[in-house]
Parts: sequence; structure tokens; C-alpha cells
Amino acid sequence: MESSLHRQLKAWYAAPGDQLEARVGPYRVDVLSGDHVVEIQQAGLGALKAKVRSLLETHVVTVVKPISRLKQIVTCTASGRILRRRRSPKRGSILELFHDLVHFVEVFPHPRLVLEVAFVDIEEWRQPTRRRWPRPYRVTDRRLHDVHARHTLKRPSDLLQLLPRQLPSTFDTKLLAQHLDVPRWHAQQIAYCLRHAQAVRTVGRTRRGNHYALSEPSG
Repeated sequence: MESSLHRQLKAWYAAPGDQLEARVGPYRVDVLSGDHVVEIQQAGLGALKAKVRSLLETHVVTVVKPISRLKQIVTCTASGRILRRRRSPKRGSILELFHDLVHFVEVFPHPRLVLEVAFVDIEEWRQPTRRRWPRPYRVTDRRLHDVHARHTLKRPSDLLQLLPRQLPSTFDTKLLAQHLDVPRWHAQQIAYCLRHAQAVRTVGRTRRGNHYALSEPSG
């Protein structure tokens, strides 16, 4: 079932005269404006690979990935009565995009493709369950409060803009993890995406892993 967040973001991105839930060939797209398609994707980007690859043959495509900057958690009963509210301590980061991009490298970059991160404030509605694994609740809805900013990515150089400026021109994933303050497995995801986008190139290997060099200046 479509979440409120997905429905609200479709309305937020649509301009007067645009079509919502329009048919394009065998696919239903979120927003259609002439030859421009907008797809809102809360789940993993990998699920969109075949659809986006096909749409890019005839259309310009913007894939919007919402990342929650602030999240208010609302726990309620099955009837909708609110039990409590609390603010999640987690804050979204644009680096979360690489968790999904690692499954989308066969499609991005592309001359007619734009990836857009939308930083949003949301409410997440939950109902308690009797389960203890994987979590003692189920999410019943997500609702949009605000869109704070949007960050667009079109070219490999746009990915390089996400790297810290003090990062040396040659680095490995251990050094990348230190500069980004992320776990090394996350740095490995980032390096994988950068290499497939040809934003960096492999220049050597040691026992610690591959060494990379920027393919073009990050600033």
C-alpha cells in the first residue's frame, strides 16, 4: 500500500498540468511532465534498475531518494489512538545514498538521468506487535512534514563533491572511512560506486586493499 510520504512527495514534485500515476509503455510512473519522468523511491534503488534503464531510452528521468533529516516516531494502537510520541536521535546523511547506489551502478551515471536526494522531516507511525524479532512493531505509515533541501547528482564529478576536501588525491578505504567518519564497510561501498562511475580509478593494491586516485578534481 502506498504510504502518505510517497503520495505527498508526488504532489510536491508535480507541477500544474503534470500527470500522476501515468502510463509510459509497460510502466506506471509517479510523475510525467512531457518527456520528463519523476520516480519517488523510498525502497532500494536496485529495484528500479530495469524500469529506469527502459525509461531512459525515451525520457529524461529524475529518481528522487528521500532521506529523513528529522523523524518523529508516533506509536499508536490498531484503532489509531496515539500512545506516545518521540523524536528519533538518528539524523539522515547524504552518504546514506551509497547504500542504495551500490545496487544502481549499472544505470548511474547516464546523460538523461538525475539522482536527487530530498532531505525531509517525517512522522513514522508504528503499531506494537507481539513479535520480538526483527522488531517489536510494524510501521503503518510515513507522513511528510517538510522538504528542507534537495541535492542533485548527474555526473561522476557530483559524487566527488561528497568527499571531504582534505582527502588526499590517493587513498584507500581505511583512509576514506577515517575522513568520512563512517565504518570501513561503508567506505568500501562508496569506493565501489566511485570506481564504477569512473570518478576514481584503481592505482595499486596492498595488503590493506585497493588504492584509488581521483579521476578528476573534486573542487
